[in-house]
Amino acid sequence: MNKTHESVAAVVVTFNSADLIVDLVASLQPGMAGVPWQLIFADNASTDDTVATLARIAPDATVVEMGRNAGYAAGINAAVAAAPPHTAVLVLNPDVRLGAGCVPELLRALREPGVGIAVPRLLDAHAVLIDSMRRAPTCLRALGDALIGARRAGRYPALGEMVRDSRLYEHERDTDWAEGSTQLISAHCWQTTGPWDESYFLYSEEAEFDLRAADSGFTTRYVPTAQATHLEGDSGSSPALWALLVINRVKLFRRRNGLLRAVPFWAITLAREASRALLGKSTSRAAVRALLSPARLRETPGPHSVR
Repeated sequence: MNKTHESVAAVVVTFNSADLIVDLVASLQPGMAGVPWQLIFADNASTDDTVATLARIAPDATVVEMGRNAGYAAGINAAVAAAPPHTAVLVLNPDVRLGAGCVPELLRALREPGVGIAVPRLLDAHAVLIDSMRRAPTCLRALGDALIGARRAGRYPALGEMVRDSRLYEHERDTDWAEGSTQLISAHCWQTTGPWDESYFLYSEEAEFDLRAADSGFTTRYVPTAQATHLEGDSGSSPALWALLVINRVKLFRRRNGLLRAVPFWAITLAREASRALLGKSTSRAAVRALLSPARLRETPGPHSVR
C-alpha cells in the first residue's frame, strides 16, 4: 500500500442509532489524523431520527437507505458499494469512538506484507480493556467454554476462543479473528476475499470474514498503538440477540468444518446453554429453543460460505 495515495472509506451501519452517531462522527476527524477519508452510512430502515440527524451532522456523507432492516453484513456491503475509490475500508459500529490518531496506526499495519485486516485496542465505556482478539472455534474450545466459562478458558489457547491474557494485548500481534466493531480492511483484501456474508443477519459475520480472509492468505493484525472505545450492545441481556449469537456460531462452525464435526460442536453448545438455562438464565433458555429448532439450524449459506 502506497502511503501517499491512501484513502479510507469509513462505513457505518445504523439502525435507530440517533443517540449514538453524533459522538461517533465527532471522533472521526481526530481519529483519521489527516488521512483522506469519506463517510458512508447504510441505514437499515431506522424509525427514529437517525437519517435526519445524519443530514445535520454529516452533510457530506453518503447515506444509503436500505429500505428494510437488512442486517449488518448487508449494510456494510451496500455502504462499500456506494463508496468512492479507496485503499482501505474502515468498518465501524455506531457506538464506536475513535481515539486520536487511530487510523494512521492501523494503516501502518496494513502496509506490512500479508496483513489484510487491522484492529485497534478497544476500551469499554469505563475505559476498561475489551478482550477483542479471538481464536478460531474448535470443539475443544467450545468444551472449555462449557466447563469453565469463556473468560477462564480464554487464558489457555487450546481451551478458549477469547484471548484473555492481558499481557497479549500490550504488543502488536496476529490473531485468528477479532471483534468486528472496528476493523480496517485493505481494498486488496476486500477484493480478494469478497464482501461480507449476508446470510449472517447479525453476529459471526466478522468471524466469517476474517477467517475467510485468512483462507486467502491475509492476516488479521491487532495494533495496540491504535485505540478506540466501544460502548458495546446488549446481546448478553437480550434473549433474542443471545439466541441469534449462539445459533450463528454453530452455523459458522458447520460451514467451515462440515456436518460431521459440527454435531459435537452443536451438542457441546447445547449442553452449555441447557446448564445455564437450568440456573434460570432467560438468554440461555432462548438459545436452547433455537438450538433445538430445525428451522433455526437449517443452512442458509450465502455466496461466500466455506464448506
